[in-house]
Amino acid sequence: MSAQDLPLELRRALSTVARVPRLLVASDYDGTLAPIVSDPAKAFPHRESVSALRALAGLTGTTAAVISGRALRDLAALSRLPVEVQLIGSHGSEFDVGFVHAIDNDAKQLLREIQSTLNHIASDNPGVSVETKPASVALHVRNASPEIGHRALTQVRLGAASWFGVQVTEGKAVIELAVVQTDKGVALDTIRHQTGASAAVFFGDDVTDEKAFRALSGPDVGIKVGDGESLAKFQVDNTEAVSCALAYLLEERRTWLAGASAPRIERLTMLASPRSVALLTPDATVTWLCHPEPDSAAMFAHLLGGTQAGHFTIEPERPGLPLSQRYVDGTMTVETRWASLQVVDYLPHDVAPNRTDLTRVITGHAKAVVTFAPRPEFGQVPVNIEALGDGLRVHGTNDPIVLRSPGVRWEIAFDGIHESARAVVDPSRGPILLELRCGTTDLDPVTTEEPQRRQEAERYWSEWAAQLALPPLKPDLMKRSALTLRGLVHAPSGSILAAATTSLPEDIGGVRNWDYRYCWLRDAALTAQALVSLGSLDEAEGFLGWVHRVLETLPGPERLHPLYTLYGETLPPEASIDQLPGYAGSRPVRVGNAANMQVQLDVFGPIVDLISALAHARELRGITGSAEVLPDADWELVRAMVSAVQRRWQEPDHGIWEIRGNPRHHVYSKVMGWLTVDRALTLAQKFDREVDPAWAILRDTIADEVKAKGWNDEVQSYTAAYDGTDLDAATLHIGLSGLIDPSDPRFTATVVATEAELRSGSTVYRYRHDDGLPGGEGGFHLCAAWLVEAYLLIGKRSDAEALFAQLVDVAGPTGLLSEEYDPVAERSLGNHPQAYSHLGLLRCAQLLGQPVGAALV
Repeated sequence: MSAQDLPLELRRALSTVARVPRLLVASDYDGTLAPIVSDPAKAFPHRESVSALRALAGLTGTTAAVISGRALRDLAALSRLPVEVQLIGSHGSEFDVGFVHAIDNDAKQLLREIQSTLNHIASDNPGVSVETKPASVALHVRNASPEIGHRALTQVRLGAASWFGVQVTEGKAVIELAVVQTDKGVALDTIRHQTGASAAVFFGDDVTDEKAFRALSGPDVGIKVGDGESLAKFQVDNTEAVSCALAYLLEERRTWLAGASAPRIERLTMLASPRSVALLTPDATVTWLCHPEPDSAAMFAHLLGGTQAGHFTIEPERPGLPLSQRYVDGTMTVETRWASLQVVDYLPHDVAPNRTDLTRVITGHAKAVVTFAPRPEFGQVPVNIEALGDGLRVHGTNDPIVLRSPGVRWEIAFDGIHESARAVVDPSRGPILLELRCGTTDLDPVTTEEPQRRQEAERYWSEWAAQLALPPLKPDLMKRSALTLRGLVHAPSGSILAAATTSLPEDIGGVRNWDYRYCWLRDAALTAQALVSLGSLDEAEGFLGWVHRVLETLPGPERLHPLYTLYGETLPPEASIDQLPGYAGSRPVRVGNAANMQVQLDVFGPIVDLISALAHARELRGITGSAEVLPDADWELVRAMVSAVQRRWQEPDHGIWEIRGNPRHHVYSKVMGWLTVDRALTLAQKFDREVDPAWAILRDTIADEVKAKGWNDEVQSYTAAYDGTDLDAATLHIGLSGLIDPSDPRFTATVVATEAELRSGSTVYRYRHDDGLPGGEGGFHLCAAWLVEAYLLIGKRSDAEALFAQLVDVAGPTGLLSEEYDPVAERSLGNHPQAYSHLGLLRCAQLLGQPVGAALV
């Protein structure tokens, strides 16, 4: 028997339930896992069922259990199921072997009397047998003639079954008398509660299994084996079909957890407004949207939990894959097109500060199916949806949510926890307008028509992009990188997101899943500097204003955290959203970031380097006044940063990669300390600022120590830290920063060693040493960009061009880059889109676009 022999509706139900965050798969034993036989001691399970249950139990977020009427000890001995599969005996009354000790003396006495009575009945009726369990006694009539069996059962019903304190369970050719409560439904609910299961699948064949079927609801699936009326939604013919169904469920869940059904990270496309971001799948599903801020809880977390975590889907009524998805050139508006259908998505800009709005416009000649399933707070808040004249209102949240959809007729469905809205629309009669409004109850039309609102949103991006000085190489991709970086700028606060998402894995199925929706001082400074290099200064000025405000709350810059919320507040403790299974089963899903409490002494360098780049950019624009080119507030910030380096540069830290282990003397952090002082001295000289004479001595002292302690003769390279032989791509900054001359043989040797140890095809790993976390990770696009620059510094231009070409090739179809890349699986990893990756790509294109032989700037 194959999966195709199972009923179609059952396969669909199993496919759906296989995609829940935490799944409980439970089954009866006799008549389900094992066929009914005349000798109960020979009822062995099908090997295929045992194998499937064992494999299911080994999957992430999956529990397998057998709930049988047999005594637990007998069940364990006969089934030979592995320890991964939880066994519950005596119709749910035995959860462990020592259960008998929980029975009090009165119950034990009653049990002895029941046993004596049933033994007497069995002795008078040939073919009738008695099975004694820790808390019950069963009388079996399977091997007796129908007349004798009927007589024996009647004797039990009229006798011991009527005694006070006796619980009766009848099944096929058996009656069981227990002295404690026995209920498979209660047992199923107990396991569900213990495991936090999102849904359950239960197989059963007997009357006693109906109590378990009665306990099922919502997304649960009940499967009855054999004929007869049942509360189960589905029926199969025999135990062989159970084996087939278990195998099918195993394959569906394994495939889903492995990410086969998850949209590839590089194919996700970002929408942005000055204060919000959202992600679309290639088939126009809104898979990620947070409200009220990008670092708030998600309302659509489909990306990390599938459809149950919230989504907003538009698809043709006649199924088909999209023909294309693209950005409108120079904007953050996205068009997804099928043969006779098009969806345009954008985040409007003319909304109140407390609002997060999304506009979707459907046009074409084919009918479309729209599904609106908001799940606020990562799906942890049950919601109800009310259909009104011009749209939908979401109830159950603290913050109001409405969907304006004039002319659309909705059907509301309930899944046991949440409600969703579904509609079939026909755009051939005119565009279908869907306006999601978070933070308001207003369903009225806006005074500005939709085409004008779209034009206003697009003008914000296109006019900005038009004034950029983009590199000549791959100009369209460079424009998209620039727009992506600006899309990560949170205009109301001036902060800059490191990435748009949380918990996209660095290793599929692994635990390296971090929240990057915050403002890292380092990442934001590098992003702002990249935009300055393209001719856009506003973002840098906004970010520096944000830094000044953060510093007002601290005694000094040496007390800066590595990262903050978008409004400059300290992060709450890192936590996990256990209800979400994670992208492709990669758990945990994290909110917050424990790196917030680390010591990272490199953060001063990028900020001072940004101030330096901004001052020089102002000068190039013709600004001549010293106070305008280098404002006093910025110079005071530089001085404060140098003072912080003076006090702390000799301390160990956690480094740029935020390794969750003991602090070390990281070479990169020392180099950034040197860069802080070096750029300060350069600024002072150029713009006539006074400096402490100790600064120059400090710069030389740091450089001398790094050259002496950072180099390792054994590996012929500068290393990650003073105390080891492990390499780190960030150490390339010893030459990229100018601390040593790029012509120094030791820098060349470091580049060669980095290539040999850390490069793999089109990517470069951060490091290879054990960082204390299980699993692996991909190569970092930013590290590949550093190596491109290092190649150019040592005269290996052809190698630089080749690696840059490979970096370009791994960008997604709409030009976006995530954090990492797996060169073996050839897929992107990590949060998306990532500022680091795009600023690195832009830097490479700028350097390679300079004339051959020109000094790199």
